[in-house]
Amino acid sequence: MTNTHATRSADTVPDAPPGNWVDRIAPAAAKPYLRLARFDRPIGAWLLLFPAWWSQALAELSLGRPYPNLWYMALFLVGAFVMRGAGCTYNDIVDRDYDARVARTAARPIPSGQVSARQSLAFLIGLGLTGLMVLVQFNWFTVGLGAASLLLIAVYPFAKRYTFWPQAVLGLTFKWGALVGWAAVTGAVALPALVLYLGSVLWTIGYDTIYAHQDKEDDILVGVKSTALKFGAATQRWLAAFYAGAVVVWGAAGLLAGAHGCFLLVLALLAAQLAWQIATLDIDDPANCLTRFRSNRLVGWLLLAGIVADMALTAVRAGSL
Repeated sequence: MTNTHATRSADTVPDAPPGNWVDRIAPAAAKPYLRLARFDRPIGAWLLLFPAWWSQALAELSLGRPYPNLWYMALFLVGAFVMRGAGCTYNDIVDRDYDARVARTAARPIPSGQVSARQSLAFLIGLGLTGLMVLVQFNWFTVGLGAASLLLIAVYPFAKRYTFWPQAVLGLTFKWGALVGWAAVTGAVALPALVLYLGSVLWTIGYDTIYAHQDKEDDILVGVKSTALKFGAATQRWLAAFYAGAVVVWGAAGLLAGAHGCFLLVLALLAAQLAWQIATLDIDDPANCLTRFRSNRLVGWLLLAGIVADMALTAVRAGSL
């Protein structure tokens, strides 16, 4: 990777949305760190956040509450963005040599020389402490459960070196909030949360396979693995299986928590969005893959809306709203 490329990369990162706020208004000294934490590409933080919100809302639905605890939602919002930033920083430290050899990632702050690995480590520690401050606002069971995810976070960057299923490891790691959200409300983990977690892992394998198709040629060259390489031309059939499984399992989680027809109706709309992703996917077009990957934010909002609407309607019927 040439110095010219590194110089250009200080102005923008290729896979960030054009005109994002970091590129436009962030102070120059802060930009490398904001990019390291992916604040210029927030889709990953949203995908981390939604399972925690879903789980929190389902737990409160099971208790007959008419709407989610907004303070908890705010804590999960901050925690998701901070911890996603920490996870990405850690991942970039571990993968800095690999990233320098991949066109899409060579402009990231560490391989392009904008920040050093030592500076990135200090930033990681700061993000981790901020995340801890958020976590300790919950009950102690939730604190322990949240801390347990650190083992998965530590393992994830190495998965693609040894298995074609790093997307499964990402799912187990990235969707831990499906357990934490329920625990924050109830002080324990119950069957609906475990089922929600399973569905969320299936969803992650699907959407991250789409994302991984952007890098498959570089991955072959540098010798790392992914489900995109494993599935190849059969990707759409695999996606259909994972997405269908996610929808069915999410439906089961909702019913176990006491959800009704409103939730199931929104789940059907969500299934249509996932079907659109599969039907229109072109695995050989990186822009097409990135657009469909990013569209999963709509999936998150739809499922949350379905749970919250079901909470409100249930409360109205019970006369408690």
